[in-house]
Amino acid sequence: MNLALTEEEAAFRDEMRTFFTTKVPAEIREKSATGQELSKDEVVTTMRILNENGLAVPHWPAEFGGRDWTAVQRHIWLDEMQLASVPEPLAFNASMVGPVIATFGSQELKEKFLPKTANLDIWWCQGFSEPEAGSDLASLRTTAIRDGDDYIVNGQKTWTTLGQYADWIFALVRTNPDAPKKQAGISFLLIDLNTPGIEMRPIKLIDGSVEVNEVFFDNVRVPAENLVGEENQGWSYAKFLLGNERTGVARAGHTKVHLGQAKKHAAQTKVGSGTLLEDPLFAAKMAEVENELLALELTQLRLVSSSDDGKPNPASSILKLRGSELQQATTELLMDVAGPDSLPYEAGEDIESEGWAQRSVPGYLNYRKVSIYGGSNEVQRTIIASAILGL
Repeated sequence: MNLALTEEEAAFRDEMRTFFTTKVPAEIREKSATGQELSKDEVVTTMRILNENGLAVPHWPAEFGGRDWTAVQRHIWLDEMQLASVPEPLAFNASMVGPVIATFGSQELKEKFLPKTANLDIWWCQGFSEPEAGSDLASLRTTAIRDGDDYIVNGQKTWTTLGQYADWIFALVRTNPDAPKKQAGISFLLIDLNTPGIEMRPIKLIDGSVEVNEVFFDNVRVPAENLVGEENQGWSYAKFLLGNERTGVARAGHTKVHLGQAKKHAAQTKVGSGTLLEDPLFAAKMAEVENELLALELTQLRLVSSSDDGKPNPASSILKLRGSELQQATTELLMDVAGPDSLPYEAGEDIESEGWAQRSVPGYLNYRKVSIYGGSNEVQRTIIASAILGL
């Protein structure tokens, strides 16, 4: 098949490229490109710029900010955003809870939450994983017992990403402990984090930063009107949400940016009488990653060009699998280029090691997670084996 863009799609690509490189502050894009941590205000600023111009939630209903785009247009939008190092719309809002409320929520919930969710007036976090209920999420034990017009919530959530910034949490809770199947007794509840009885505890990571948290619920009273859809149907909504979470997981644009940085720094790194980029072994490794990235891009374009029927394609597991592996490969390349300069961390001007080099190891370590979240690579291989290869 012909994988070249049509004239209309090429014009759309140019429109997106111009917007992302001119309308989003350069300092925010530079921080994003070089792996520096963005502040909450910078994330909010970016998403509000996108939302103001109809580019934050194009996959939502038009009534709440969506655009009637083709799958190829949505792919171009995301790819150009990543290539320009524009922070993507907060996933918890744009790709997770927003589509769930838009699809399964009451009209009252849609009107109350969707505009604020698209504009990041509400910062959401995800309350799914628990101790002993990670990969086996259906084993969750946080309960929500109906008491008049409220639910009384008790339990614990963990690995709550960016919960320190959040205003609300969307949580899976057990509303029927006696259900014959553990998946059948789960509901999807929206909870204001300012409600009495909630405690957020940070989990410090290996580099001293805080990205994830624990959340404890002690007799938290939540209005029953915050239930999304029907009681005990939360597992179906969660599967729908996770399908949206896996959209764009290849992140080829981000990988291309990181690969370009590795090539630039390698060309500036002296080795013997030449540069690291001219070293045959390193050049071969770089070429291998570049070729695999090109194959991933072509596979992604082939899939999105045939997915306008809206049905899930098991081949998307290939994108998740190879996309995460290539993200990890490029962060490893950056660390290799940095060499001994990667060892200091936040040393500032006290040592002659550039900032990008000091961030290469934390970046490498942080990207170990990409082969786990959104469905681990082991799970993706099982899907590929059964749904594609018929094994």
